[in-house]
Amino acid sequence: MSAILAGCMGTDLAETTRNAFSGASPDKQATSDAAKTQPALAGGTGGTGENASSLIIDGLLDRQSVLGSGNSYSKVAGAVLAANSRAAEAELRSAKLRAQAASKNWLPTIGPNLSLTSLGEVVAGMLIDQVLFANGRKKAERQFAKADVEVAAVVLAEDTNDRVLTALDLYISAEEARAKARAGDDVLTQMERFAYIMQRRVEGGVSDRADLQVTRQKLAEIESNRASDAQAAATAVAELNAMSLTPLDGVRGLAAIKTPSATAKPLAVLKAEAERERAVAQATIDRSGFLPTVSARGNVAKGGSSASIDVAAENPIGFGTGASLKAIEAAREAASRKVDQADEDSARVLRRLEQQLIALEQKQASSELLVSQANENLALFERQYKAGVRPVMDVVRVYETKVRVEREQIGYAFKAAAVRLKVAAELGVLVDGADI
Repeated sequence: MSAILAGCMGTDLAETTRNAFSGASPDKQATSDAAKTQPALAGGTGGTGENASSLIIDGLLDRQSVLGSGNSYSKVAGAVLAANSRAAEAELRSAKLRAQAASKNWLPTIGPNLSLTSLGEVVAGMLIDQVLFANGRKKAERQFAKADVEVAAVVLAEDTNDRVLTALDLYISAEEARAKARAGDDVLTQMERFAYIMQRRVEGGVSDRADLQVTRQKLAEIESNRASDAQAAATAVAELNAMSLTPLDGVRGLAAIKTPSATAKPLAVLKAEAERERAVAQATIDRSGFLPTVSARGNVAKGGSSASIDVAAENPIGFGTGASLKAIEAAREAASRKVDQADEDSARVLRRLEQQLIALEQKQASSELLVSQANENLALFERQYKAGVRPVMDVVRVYETKVRVEREQIGYAFKAAAVRLKVAAELGVLVDGADI
């Protein structure tokens, strides 16, 4: 390469270009930075030339799932991840390849050059172009590619956590419906007993037929609720099986999850930070378009060779140049403000979920007391009924209250479990980073 340059560009220009190839480029040590480039993403960004490691990607890799292993949650998560099409993974792979290509942007470009002379002859040659100074454009292009990989990595983490959260929401919905359906079986048996007693009392002329109609109506409502619960469970399981590799009909029960790390940063904030770096790099690229770029060019053709040092700006100076430069600087500030906004939004979401969890736990504790009181009232009314002090309709009404409170208690436990999973998803700790 240096021999060709010496022959077609002259000794001084060839030496200057060799220095550019060997690391003496004035473009803010572009070559020395690129020499540190790694060929693949190994805890970094696939080699963008500026910093082989990425704090964002390293942080994602170090994340540990709060689901644990061997429990119902981990079984559901494993089944749905095994069937994941992972469209975001394809985008990450594409971003890594773009970063790998950008890591070589400091090297010269070589391409064919065709020209038509005044005599009507077509002259073919080889054009060699080496950027000597670009006001930081080449470095910014590598930084942009690096940030693009980081954005794609965070998007992949978000996509994976969202998929697991969706599956676990379906699983919890199915478990809640199953629990209510099981409770409905016991309620149905008891209410059928009341309806039989009321039927016999009406036949004996002791009770009014209107009371029998009311009892039968309550029995029909209980049967309808039980059927709805069974159908809701079947629907949730069917949807869950549609997004999993193996059927999950046999998985049962809730599981305890670990407390997320206090240092875990929400994925939305990480994404905003990566997008900020990408936006800043893009602003630097746009700004360099208004500044002169120094390039060494050599044309090797059959009829002779030529060499030149070109100084030119990509964007010509116009009446709107000042406004364009201000817009570029404003883009930098906007990117920083988006990070602050994402941090605030995530904090609001987490605080809201925390308060919801506290409220649900309080309601669950209160419902346990209410269920205990309802059981005591029911036992008292049944004793009074057997003693002939209370009519059977009073017992039916107390039993109906007990059933309503028990259903609410069942719902609180499962809603609290769903909120805990939403907190983990917001922090991006439903799946191990290494598995992603």
